[in-house]
Amino acid sequence: MIDPRLPKFQWGQRVRTLIDLHNDGSFPDAVPKALLVKSGDLGEIVQVGQHEESSTPVYLVEFAEHLVVGCLEEEIAPL
Repeated sequence: MIDPRLPKFQWGQRVRTLIDLHNDGSFPDAVPKALLVKSGDLGEIVQVGQHEESSTPVYLVEFAEHLVVGCLEEEIAPL
């Protein structure tokens, strides 16, 4: 079993995306590989979870227009 990694970011924290985020298939109403969030867009962490297999933190980040996207630590940076 892999020890869980502690999250670097917290619920309610404002963040900026470091890369373009595309649909990986988790948004059924969007075309696969469609651009969801551009690099540099601002959002707020609304939930912090854990990927079960890799024990890495996953952040649900709300961007404009109530779009909530799951992000990894290397995809976001604090403001």
